[in-house]
Amino acid sequence: MRSAPPIDAFTLRRRPPQEKLIDIGFRQLTLVLAASVGIVLLAIFLTVFTGAREAMATFGFRFLTTSAWDPVNEQYGALIAIYGTLVTAILSLLIAVPIGLGTAIFITEDLLPRRLRDLIGLLVELLAAIPSVVLGLWAIFVMEPAIRPFLSLLHTTLGWTPFFATAPQGPGTAPAILILVVMVLPIITAISRDALNQVPIELRQGAYGVGTTRWGAIFNVILPAAVSSIMGGVMLSLGRAMGETMAVTMIIGNSLNFSVSLLAPGNTIASMLANQFGEADGIQVSALMYAAVVLMILTFVVNVLAQWIVRRLSLRY
Repeated sequence: MRSAPPIDAFTLRRRPPQEKLIDIGFRQLTLVLAASVGIVLLAIFLTVFTGAREAMATFGFRFLTTSAWDPVNEQYGALIAIYGTLVTAILSLLIAVPIGLGTAIFITEDLLPRRLRDLIGLLVELLAAIPSVVLGLWAIFVMEPAIRPFLSLLHTTLGWTPFFATAPQGPGTAPAILILVVMVLPIITAISRDALNQVPIELRQGAYGVGTTRWGAIFNVILPAAVSSIMGGVMLSLGRAMGETMAVTMIIGNSLNFSVSLLAPGNTIASMLANQFGEADGIQVSALMYAAVVLMILTFVVNVLAQWIVRRLSLRY
């Protein structure tokens, strides 16, 4: 029989002072780097808020409920931009989430040959690498002329509704929604793919072991197990869609006239800032800063909501 190891074999070695100093220094460095993120975020918000105080004092909450944007008479309201920001972001997600999630399922669940799955995954990653200005040019010269007959058909068929009452004549809210779909699709697909790949193999085997079908395992076992991470990716994509600037600016039309029609030109907060900030002066600069504060609050609310949804779903599943 083997003899028991001596008690000294389990004695912790004495760490030299150099190692302790390295650990303390590393901990302090990570603390400084983590705190710097919050400091930079706070500095950005204070800078924008300071610049917006004049407009806040002048227009108050009326700035959020009026659509007039008249630099000549110094009357400003961000209702058009707020409406356009929310509509384009939410509708783009309603289209992109089923496509992105379906693509992720086909990539991860062996529903296609491996080479084809790898090719689709590579194309999705390459789509995320295309600059937004290039996507904007593609939207102007390729996408918008291609979808105009379909938009005209929607106007002819559903023109009696206020959402399709305007005849499409070029840039508008609908093309901006579709270009946002293209931009957020890689984010949703990539995060959903990673979430599905992290589901333990035992759950799949257990589902098949009790006699469920492939689609039954996907919808009843795999997706519920990954839903918290998928929802986090969806909310991250919502924040990206709300803050996208260049591509949306090039295709949305940048109209200052309020219209609920998806076929009419529209505006967003980000595109309004990109178009007007370079030439603004006086209280118009403060009004644009006020709009930027509104956009920051909207994105903050989205992030808080994302954290809450992820935690609730994590506890449930």
